Amino acid sequence: MTRPGPGASRVGHKNPPNEEPAERAAPGRRAGTAGLYAIGAAVACFFTVAVLGPSAFVPTLAGDGGHPPYSLDAHPPPHLVIGLAAGGVLAGAAGLGLCLAAVARGWRVRPFPLVAAGLLAAVAFTFLPPSGSADHLNYASYGRMAATGHDPYVTRAVDLPGDPVAGSPEEWRFTPSVYGPIATGSQAFASWAGGGSVRLTVFVLSVINTLAFALTALVLYRTARSDGRRLRTALLWTCNPLLLFHLVSGAHNDVLAIAPIVAALAVFTGPSPGPRRALAAGMLAGAGAAIKLPAALAGGGPGWTLLRDAWTSRSPRAVAGLAALAGGAGAVVAVAYVLAGPHALDQVSQASNMVSLATPWHLVDVLLGRGEHRGVIKAGSMVLGVLLFVLLARALPKDEEDQRRIAAALILAWLLAAPYELPWYDGFGWALLALLPWTRFDWVLLAHTTALSLAYLPARAPARIGLPESLSWLVTVVRPTVIPWTLLAVLVVLAALCLRSGRAPATGRPPRASAGSPG
Repeated sequence: MTRPGPGASRVGHKNPPNEEPAERAAPGRRAGTAGLYAIGAAVACFFTVAVLGPSAFVPTLAGDGGHPPYSLDAHPPPHLVIGLAAGGVLAGAAGLGLCLAAVARGWRVRPFPLVAAGLLAAVAFTFLPPSGSADHLNYASYGRMAATGHDPYVTRAVDLPGDPVAGSPEEWRFTPSVYGPIATGSQAFASWAGGGSVRLTVFVLSVINTLAFALTALVLYRTARSDGRRLRTALLWTCNPLLLFHLVSGAHNDVLAIAPIVAALAVFTGPSPGPRRALAAGMLAGAGAAIKLPAALAGGGPGWTLLRDAWTSRSPRAVAGLAALAGGAGAVVAVAYVLAGPHALDQVSQASNMVSLATPWHLVDVLLGRGEHRGVIKAGSMVLGVLLFVLLARALPKDEEDQRRIAAALILAWLLAAPYELPWYDGFGWALLALLPWTRFDWVLLAHTTALSLAYLPARAPARIGLPESLSWLVTVVRPTVIPWTLLAVLVVLAALCLRSGRAPATGRPPRASAGSPG
């Protein structure tokens, strides 16, 4: 009787297809478990910052304390809340990194409990005051302007100093709205529901954001076709502690634009979508663009696919689909901006010349004389964006839905090349990467988001929060110097990965560590 060789499995104990051997699954399981604990610790840090109430991280909300959002009134010192937030960012990044490495080594866990846990955390954050920045006060102000008959694209917070909501912003008091008409509509609804209360208005805004976050999680989960891909959506989106911190706890309205573009890519599914689905995808992409203009880049994925099919096969169906996609997107954007007025784009045009302190372009800006040659920076960022798109489109993993790869390449190129970038913008990249197979580029975005998160601890004016002298180095050294050089290194690593990478096969499994992958 022949004995089985060392590589054979016993009868009844055969490894299932695509499953890692036990000796690789064991270390993966330990890393994955440690990663989940670290993610939980990060969420607990962020939760503590918010529940302590007004601080350097949490702006005061005027209104009846009996109304949500709720918190203590502990007035914690800046050192405590900044330390908690920094610890949360580092723990969250480490936890997510451990989970990615564990998956690459064979670790698997049921995705649905992770999704449920992430959504429960999102709901809990909704009932706490927003933390990290004061942008939600700007949203409330613009909504109040619209709800009371003022044009938020012309009116400024300083023009309505007696209004309890419109006059509440800490910053951007001299700046009209830069947000799209659909975003302004949601802000006006929140103002109508909240009345003259800043607290209630902000709470309604948080509820809308959380609903958009949950809708995105649902679409990503339902779009995934295997437990492995569903686990990916849970880790990269729903349980991603950095996104829970910035998009949900921070109440940033970027998630409102992310939801429709993810839905657009989900609708535009299959080898040859017809004009109806192309029209629906176009309308959803147009809605995203009418919230935040760069969201329109995601529509480039379906557009690229249809244009390629129309060019190579001369297919009337592809031509009709391309026309429907462009028509749907154009119609939604046109109607939104006609109702708001073309001047709604004025502030967007001015904002395109801005350079944020934590991007590599700040180094160039200082070298050129701080604002003297912003046109050079704008042109340089566009060239860099095109180059990054070409590299990413070639290197990102390809699966059966090619338009997702192109859309992700466009969005990531924008995030990595833009002169003005804040950590919550990276939510666009995480959502679109979650639609793709496992890839080493997850690590690039993790490094990018972590660095930007550490640059804005917090994203409020130091004079406004009374930042002590002992912490001034966060604003004078880390934000304008350490982080720009760090992100420049991230760009170099990204370019090297792109140049070395062939396109990954569409297996739906993470790349092995031996192939230069995570872990």
